Amino acid sequence: MDRITLSALVLAVGIASGGFFAGSGFARGRVADRYVEVKGVAEREVKADLALWPLRLMAAGNDLGATQAEIARHATRVYAFLQRHGLDTTQIEIQGNEVSDALANQYAGDRQIRARYVVSQTLMIRSANVDLVLAASAKVGDLIGSGVVLSSDRGGYGASGPTFLFTKLNDLKPGMIREATGKAREAAEQFAGDSRSGLAGIRQANQGVFVILARDQAPGVAEQSQVFKTVRVVSTVQYYLRG
Repeated sequence: MDRITLSALVLAVGIASGGFFAGSGFARGRVADRYVEVKGVAEREVKADLALWPLRLMAAGNDLGATQAEIARHATRVYAFLQRHGLDTTQIEIQGNEVSDALANQYAGDRQIRARYVVSQTLMIRSANVDLVLAASAKVGDLIGSGVVLSSDRGGYGASGPTFLFTKLNDLKPGMIREATGKAREAAEQFAGDSRSGLAGIRQANQGVFVILARDQAPGVAEQSQVFKTVRVVSTVQYYLRG
């Protein structure tokens, strides 16, 4: 066999070997990329364990002392109202005392001023007894009927009425994550069975974000206004497939 023929033979074997290994590597890459992505959902219905109810009182007049005294009378009536509904008034916080002087308002112009002073005060009711707060808020008309002036502007606290919070989310997380990932694996096993494959290890996993939703979801219904809520988490898991 001459040198040229031998060189050609060696080159042909090299190309064939290179093609074999390249093909083998491609096959391994394809096997490694065979996976299924599945999601598992876990939900719990929970009850709020904390109520926040800001009541913003207002009074107007031309005598500052008399106007402040009127606010104090309004506050006394609020305390009595809450006590009648079984709420602990020692937990009330007085926030946002504000006094507005119309004569000091540079934008008032020459218009006639009926009341020079406007005094406002926010009473923050904080209670773990959400049922009592809910019942009292339903009777707020009685408070207004007694002469208490309540402002619809809650001083940055959002919509009117109490806000109901669920604060024990951390107690639910381990069990809900377990349930969500278990459901994800069930879905993956179903897919693997249908495709005549088997499940290998986990390629990637994301436990998901916990969200608290209104139990009764409808347009215009805010989660914070409902005592009962739904906690949800969606876990996403990628499993390798074999076979």
